[in-house]
This record gives sequence, structure tokens and C-alpha cells, in this order.
Amino acid sequence: MSSLIERVKQIAAGFDDEALRSIEINPLLVEAGAIEQVAPYLKERQYAQVIVAADAITYGIAGKTLEEAIAALGISVQVTLIKPDRQGDVIADEASIVQLLLDIQQKNAQVVVAAGSGTIHDISRYAVYTAGIPFVSVPTAPSVDGFNSKGAPIIIRGEKKTIAAIGPDAIFADLDILSKAPAAMVAAGFSDMLGKYTSLFDWSFGASEGGEPYSEEVAEITRIALHKCVEHVEQIASRDQAGIRILIEALIESGLAMLLFGQSHSASGAEHHLSHYWEMEYIRLGKRQLLHGAKVGVACAEISKLYHRLAAEEAGLAFTANPEKVREAIAALPDETMIRAWLKQVGGPSTTEELGVDAELLMRSLQEAHQVRPNRYTLLRALNAI
Repeated sequence: MSSLIERVKQIAAGFDDEALRSIEINPLLVEAGAIEQVAPYLKERQYAQVIVAADAITYGIAGKTLEEAIAALGISVQVTLIKPDRQGDVIADEASIVQLLLDIQQKNAQVVVAAGSGTIHDISRYAVYTAGIPFVSVPTAPSVDGFNSKGAPIIIRGEKKTIAAIGPDAIFADLDILSKAPAAMVAAGFSDMLGKYTSLFDWSFGASEGGEPYSEEVAEITRIALHKCVEHVEQIASRDQAGIRILIEALIESGLAMLLFGQSHSASGAEHHLSHYWEMEYIRLGKRQLLHGAKVGVACAEISKLYHRLAAEEAGLAFTANPEKVREAIAALPDETMIRAWLKQVGGPSTTEELGVDAELLMRSLQEAHQVRPNRYTLLRALNAI
């Protein structure tokens, strides 16, 4: 069993056997040369019809290597290159899912190998869920924590919706590949982890003020992963293999925490709702998309700024059931200056201006983004309900 899963199970020892089985991914390899183990894994499990899902960029990074290695073992393999939209972005929308689904049906595929970052994984996890087959994860950049998630954030008619799907049967995270990922993708992964500061706050708030389900063990798994990233920000920023290992393991651990709990509360709060809101606005305007993690990191700073301002105002939290308790929790939250400093240190955008999010869009998102996930009781939602 992977040491990652063992660490998570030690913290989550109080969970029942069914919940613990939900995080068993075998194998879960995080090592140099892990991609070399994919074809033998498929052969061992007697898969005869395989699809490798990639885009034009990730095909060159990992897809071509996978295609050749799988074919060399006598397995029938087809590559599905997900096509970009009119703006040149590969996005997880209806068209991308249908493209992969059609290939799965025509190929009679038994398994999909997702070779890419977050978007390719989201497309793959929902397509295979619909087709009733498994998928294998081969991350090409440490950019998101959704590689082993069961939720698929999908754009449906221009609106972002998170839909239940499945997680991977196996993960092959090759440190040689991940260490060569573009600096912006590494920064995005680190920024996605920074977002856990506000998501964990919102989750605790939602539990105490909105009656949402909560698990301190799952929160602790996420918290430990987050702190490891912050403690090793210099190594991550330099993209050396030790730093990349810390980052990808933290991203996977965050994903395992979500699998264990069965929902994404620990990793997705108001900062993700802002990010999704900005994404939908960019699609509506026909603008090129921004990296998910880059948006989440900046949104985390903006949410922290808002929450600290509320805590500083005498009547700023009067609408909450226990203002002093909320104020204490906010005091433990890094302020926007600290969050922006970490974002700069790792080389990612730290302000809305750098993202191209103007003041009007920011203001509107702070008033409306909670509607992206209306079933989540965040402080942002409570504020807008006054």
C-alpha cells in the first residue's frame, strides 16, 4: 500500500471500513519513472482495448510515450486528443465529454488512461463514469488537487457544475515529468493548496453556523498537506524534485481527504466559488481561460481580505450566531499580505489585476459567487444573505 494512503489512514483511523476502502488506490506511485509502470499494469489486468486521453500538449509530454509502451505489449490502444474550444482552450464541457465518450463507444474501450492535468482528468472521470469503465491517472503537472477526486467540475451551457463521477483505479505520478512542468503550472498547484486556508475556515464556519457535516480528521489531513507546502515553498518554487514530490503528494492527500469524506468541503470554499464565477464570466465573454489554481490563490487572498475586514469592524460579524468564535477563527487565518507574498514567492499571480479580473467583476463575484454552490454554507454566503 502507498505510504500516502497509510499516512491518511493513520489520521482517519476512526472511520469505518467502507470509508477507508474508498481511498484505496492501487498502485499509487509517486516516483521518478512511474510512467514506465503504466503499460505493465494494464497488461497485468488483462485490458485489451485502451484509450489514452490527452490534449495536443500533454500528448507530447506523456501520451505518445504511453501509446507506444502500451502498443509494444500487444494491447490495442487509441489516443483521443481532446479538441480546444474557439478560444484555443481545452475545457471540461459537454463537447469534450461527448468526444471522449464517442471514442470509448466506438473502440469498446475497457479503460481510459488520463494523461494530463486537471481538465483532462475531469473530462475522463465523467466520461468513464457514464460509460461504466475505470480510468488510470497519469498527471503531467502538479497543478490541482483533483487527480483522485470523485467530483467532476463540468461546464454545462456556460455554467460550472460539480457532478459526481469516479476516482482513478491507479495513479502514476512521474517525478521526472512533473519536475519539468511549466513554472506557471507548479505555481497553480501551490496556489490551489493555499486555497485550503479559506476552504477549511469556511468548512468549520459552515459546520458551526449552518449545520454542515464535518470531520476534524479530514480537516487535519488537509491542514497537514497545506502546511507542508507552505513550509517548503522555496523548494517548490525552485521546482527541484524534492519540492515537486512534496507538492504532488500534498495535492493527492487533499484529494484523498475528499474521497474519505465523500464531499469536497475540505478543499473548496468561497475561494473556489470566486474562481468558478470568474471562469464562467470568461467563457461568456469568449476570453482565454486562466489556470484554475492561479485563480484560486488570488481568490483566497481576496476572501481573506474580506473576512479580516469583517472581523475588524465592530458590527462586521453581527449576522453570525457566534461572532467572537468566528472572529477568533479569522484571526488564525493568514491575512491577504501573507497569502500574496507566498503567491509571489512561488511565481504565480497574486492580484486580480495580474489575472485580468477587473474591479467590477471582483465586486460582482463577492456578491454573487456563493450561488455557484448554493448548498455550501460559507461566510461569504451568510454575508450575502443579510
